Amino acid sequence: MYAVMGITGQVGGAVARTLLSAGQSVRAVVRSAEKGAPWAAQGCQVALADVDDGQALAQAFSAVEGVFIMMPSNFDPSPGFPEARQVVETLRAALEQARPAKVVCLSTIGAQAVQPNLLNQLQLLEQGLSTLDLPVTFLRPGWFMENALWDVAAAVETGVIPSFLQPLDKPVPMIATADVGRLAAQLLQESWSGKRVVELEGPERVTPEQIAGGFAELLGKPVRMEVVVRDTWQALFTTQGMNNPLPRMQMIDGFNEGWIEFAGMPRKGEVPLRSVLKDLLVRSGVSA
Repeated sequence: MYAVMGITGQVGGAVARTLLSAGQSVRAVVRSAEKGAPWAAQGCQVALADVDDGQALAQAFSAVEGVFIMMPSNFDPSPGFPEARQVVETLRAALEQARPAKVVCLSTIGAQAVQPNLLNQLQLLEQGLSTLDLPVTFLRPGWFMENALWDVAAAVETGVIPSFLQPLDKPVPMIATADVGRLAAQLLQESWSGKRVVELEGPERVTPEQIAGGFAELLGKPVRMEVVVRDTWQALFTTQGMNNPLPRMQMIDGFNEGWIEFAGMPRKGEVPLRSVLKDLLVRSGVSA
C-alpha cells in the first residue's frame, strides 16, 4: 500500500495511476470524501486529511510501504515563508509518528540555491525531512511544461504570449507532469537507505520561442512570444492581487540568469513539449 498526497492534481494523479497500473494498492490522501470518490471508484482506499491536520496525516501515512509527499503551491507567501514552515513541521511530525517504510518527496530544481526566491519553500521542506530517520528521496523536477496552460488564452485570442522567461531563445529545463508522476511512482517502489536526490528534466530543454512555435503549429496560425519588461513585474503582479510578489520575481530571475539549475546530472523524461501543448489545448476546449 502506498499513500499519495496531491492525488487530485497532475503529479499526484500520475503517481497513483502508475502505481495502480503496476498492481499496487493506493491510499488517496484527500481533503474531502467528494475529492476522493473518483479514486475510490478505481479501488483506492481514501484517507481524509488536510495539510494542517497532523494527526489525520499521521493516520493516513501509517501502515504503508511508502508515502508520496508534496506541499501545496503558494505563489504569494508571507515574508519569511511562515506558511511553508508550518506545513513542513506538520508533515515532519506526521511522518515521524507514522514511520512509513520510505518517503518520496516532491521538491524542485534549484532547491539547493542560496539566493532568496520562491523555491526556498521547497528547500525548507528538504531540510525539514532530512532529519527524519527514514529513507527519503527528494525528487527535483524542472519547470513544468503544463505552466503553458497560462498561455493558451493569449495564444488563441491574440497570437501574442507575454513571457516572463527571457531571453526568448534561452533554453529552460522543463518537464511534463506525467513524467514526474511516473518517476515518483517508480522511486516509491525501489529500496534505498538514507537520503538521496533525484533530478529530472524533459527530453530536451525548451525556449519560450519553441512554446510559441508549438502553439502556432497546433493552432494553424501565427503565435509569438513578447517579453514582459522586468521593471513592470512588481506593479503587474500587485495589480493581479499578489501581496508579496518579490519571491516569485526572484524565482523567475533565477531561471533567466541561470542560477536556478540542477545540482547534478538529471534523468530524462519522455514526454515532448508538443504532446503537452496539445493536451492543454484540448483541456481548454480548443481543438488542435
